[in-house]
Amino acid sequence: MVKKDTKQQVYTLLVQVGRKEGDGLPDGSTGAALMCYSSGVDEAEAVRETVAILKQADLNPLDVTGYGTLDERLAEGHDIDEDEQELMQRALEENSVIVAQMTPFFDENDV
Repeated sequence: MVKKDTKQQVYTLLVQVGRKEGDGLPDGSTGAALMCYSSGVDEAEAVRETVAILKQADLNPLDVTGYGTLDERLAEGHDIDEDEQELMQRALEENSVIVAQMTPFFDENDV
């Protein structure tokens, strides 16, 4: 029997959220994109944890796109600066979800 690697890793996730009462998003926005770093033994666990945390924060997760681990992203040629790597390390050390960036969406007609 092959033992499954259960080592925690950090996954980069882009989460799109919709509006929900009390979500704290800017007035007039239609939702937002959140760049998150989430630890997990696999990407599915990282996604589940991220969605659960965002729901606890009164956000409305609609879609999650995974970009892989640091090693996977480097192998694909992604340029990852030192600040981003520090946030990933913090997510790993704290076994947590870190929202690194939030970009609100606005309806083109309202801008």
